[in-house]
Amino acid sequence: MQNSTNVITSCSVSEDYKQILLPLTYSVVFVVGLLLNGVVLWMMCCRTKKWSCSMIYLTNLALADLLNVLSLPLLIVYYCMDDRWMFGAVGCKLVRFFFYASLYASILFLTCISVHRFIGVCYPIRCVDYTTKKIAIVGSVIAWILVVVQVFPTLMFSNTGLINNQTVCYDLTEPHNLNQYFPYGITLNITGFLIPFAIISICYCSIIRTLSKSEESITVGNQIRRKSIRTIVVVCIIFAICYVPFHITRTIYMFVAVYMPLKDCSVLKFVMMSYKIWRPIVNFNSCINPVLFFLLNDRNRTRILAELGK
Repeated sequence: MQNSTNVITSCSVSEDYKQILLPLTYSVVFVVGLLLNGVVLWMMCCRTKKWSCSMIYLTNLALADLLNVLSLPLLIVYYCMDDRWMFGAVGCKLVRFFFYASLYASILFLTCISVHRFIGVCYPIRCVDYTTKKIAIVGSVIAWILVVVQVFPTLMFSNTGLINNQTVCYDLTEPHNLNQYFPYGITLNITGFLIPFAIISICYCSIIRTLSKSEESITVGNQIRRKSIRTIVVVCIIFAICYVPFHITRTIYMFVAVYMPLKDCSVLKFVMMSYKIWRPIVNFNSCINPVLFFLLNDRNRTRILAELGK
């Protein structure tokens, strides 16, 4: 195994693009994400009298998104100041922790929504006992516990450091810790992304197969059919734009940084830039996730339009 510190420090990569791309991206996500998720939580807390299982999962999804959105102002200042971190080591650890907690909580609650939709379409009578609000609340609590357990090590790995006498906040960990971080990073990818992604894929394949049968489609009903199709489309868009590219580039970056020979920096430069470009894009999940709230229930759209018309 090569010395990761030497790999990173010996390859100089121009990152001037970050001073424009990252503040702009994070600012858009902050404004749009705060607005949309704020509306979702306001609708749930102030305008919804009867909560369903889907509403419980969507509320937790909005909370997960806000966890990330509210930490973005620190990163906006950080990159506007030309990578000068002014918020201390604790602030750095918390920002990284909130990002990964929000990311994997979002994936887990999208998984919960997909499984709930799968049961409602494929086994509406046989599994009716597994679609109660009590199950949804217990499932949400378990999901948050799993996320905290998965992401807790980021508080130990994330830290500040000095580059050219300038304090920076490392995203994954310090360069000399990459060898130790790599097994954890791969484990996090598998448990936080790959397994939920496989579950969601199985659920959607089963839903599509069920809906494609004419007799089953009649049994399911047009309303559930529309909701299922909307869920599949939105979740697939989220994974295609945000989660899949991010995890692929992140995995390749970690592997190259740890295992590639020191003599050739071209590959490392390419994968490093690819990862750092997709790193802010993954935050757009906080803007797309709230769309599910408005698409899964026609009454939600009606209430929003009524409030806007006042």
